[in-house]
Amino acid sequence: MLFVDRADAGRHLAQRLRHLRGADVAVLGLPRGGVPIAFEVAEELRAPLDVIVVRKLGVPFQPEYGFGAIGEGGVRIIDDHVARQTRLTEPQIAEVEARERVQLDRRVSQLRGDHAPVPLAGRTVIIVDDGIATGSTARAACPVARTRGARRVILAVPVGSVEGTAALRRDADEVVCLHTPARFLAIGQWYDDFSQVTDEEVTILLGKAAASLAGPGSEDRTRPRSTARAGLRFHHAQARAAEREGVWLWSVDTQD
Repeated sequence: MLFVDRADAGRHLAQRLRHLRGADVAVLGLPRGGVPIAFEVAEELRAPLDVIVVRKLGVPFQPEYGFGAIGEGGVRIIDDHVARQTRLTEPQIAEVEARERVQLDRRVSQLRGDHAPVPLAGRTVIIVDDGIATGSTARAACPVARTRGARRVILAVPVGSVEGTAALRRDADEVVCLHTPARFLAIGQWYDDFSQVTDEEVTILLGKAAASLAGPGSEDRTRPRSTARAGLRFHHAQARAAEREGVWLWSVDTQD
């Protein structure tokens, strides 16, 4: 195993990124597994932490085949090549988008609650996940962050497949991956504890990160970080399998 758990992986990744401390950086964790790692990165960089929630738009008769993605703020990204290839009509696209928009808004509300999203305009944005197998979710997140105004997008993960990591270099300005093992079967094989992360744990970490940036009075910043993370050990079944990969040629649109 390379890492004890996601927190351990996050501390290793944070050290690789520590040269960005003091820069205008925002750290975005891909829910749910990327958030405990992103938390450690944000703490090290003293940067704001948020989630970036994206939903893949799947072809109606082949849902695993993505023709685009959506994000917060009406961000809508369509793969024109796939849309033409599969002969999708505008009503079909609108129907899939409306369905996924409901799910996206629900997830954002569950994870962030009433907190406003961290502004990304003009910032270097670090998108963090717990690993890259095919990288389809991270691939969707990169253009979503750009559409929200990110000046530079860095994708950072503790471990990834050689192929998946290489493919994402087309989407991010920089890809930081600590380990790219030659024999890569699944992300979970590189963690001793790869238990599922719950929505509640994500919410707790977002709250801790916000309180830490707010300064004294909102949280006792003198207590050990190990204590601050007490209760955030994860003891559920192993996380979901890696997502299937599609080909993404982006055209970007925003909606009112």
